[in-house]
Order: sequence, then C-alpha cells, then structure tokens
Amino acid sequence: MNIKLFSKNNCMQCKMVKRFLTENNINFEEINIDQNTNALEWLKAQGYQSVPVIQSEATTVVGFRPDQLRQLAS
Repeated sequence: MNIKLFSKNNCMQCKMVKRFLTENNINFEEINIDQNTNALEWLKAQGYQSVPVIQSEATTVVGFRPDQLRQLAS
C-alpha cells in the first residue's frame, strides 16, 4: 500500500501520526510541506487547509484520527 503523510515542521499532530504509523508497522512516505512548496500548493489546490493529511489509494485522513488510521493497517 502506498501511504503519503503530508506534514510540516513543529506540528504535534504530525508527530503523533508518524509515531502511530511507525508503532503499527505501517510504511509511509513523509512529504514535508515546509521543504516542498509544490506539495503545499497541491494540498491547497485540493482544498486542504491543515496538516497532517494522510493519503492511501482507498482513503484520506486529515488530522490525528487513530480510529481511521487503524484502517490503513488492515
């Protein structure tokens, strides 16, 4: 499964999502919008106004939502 985590520096929810994914052995690619302005512009164009945004082929999760993140592990 291809999971992308859009995050930014000094974001507590982003850190919590990274820890959750790592502890549950869910592989992900982190894209830091502070370092990647193209990703920031893409997120804005999609209508997102905050991070973290976690995308997989099947679903998108915004924020630290353990109930929804668990579904990525299955």
